[in-house]
Amino acid sequence: MKISTKGRYGLRILLDLALNADLEKPRLLRDIAESQSISEKYLSRLIIELRQAALVVSVRGAKGGYRLAKLPSEITVLEVVEVMEGTVGIVECVERSKGCSCSRSQKCAAREMWEGINAALREAFGKVTLQSIITRQQELGGDFQDWDYCV
Repeated sequence: MKISTKGRYGLRILLDLALNADLEKPRLLRDIAESQSISEKYLSRLIIELRQAALVVSVRGAKGGYRLAKLPSEITVLEVVEVMEGTVGIVECVERSKGCSCSRSQKCAAREMWEGINAALREAFGKVTLQSIITRQQELGGDFQDWDYCV
């Protein structure tokens, strides 16, 4: 399983908003794009999905922009990945949204194995929050501008 650019950029957008949440005004799209080295056009498409998933809110008007809809401690990597990529499923027969159409699924040891691995992956993604990523980066003493954001 690979997380695409879309998933990684979604995480970067949210981390940028979390890191700049103390500012008095919402974050402008162009500021996020510049800070994260993401095309503003591409970012504008991604932010729509994040807004529809209630991870960000948009503020209209002259002092408008974007803010996180929840605290960084309430947003998990699992949420971000599933908003940007779809349901986490390492093989089709264990994806929750699709179900399994295989006639052997009830007596399939391989499917049981895949389900266990998939559950462990979902659990691991679910334990990591934006806040935990920020806290760990602070512990490492690294500059937030140099983050790679690889999941």
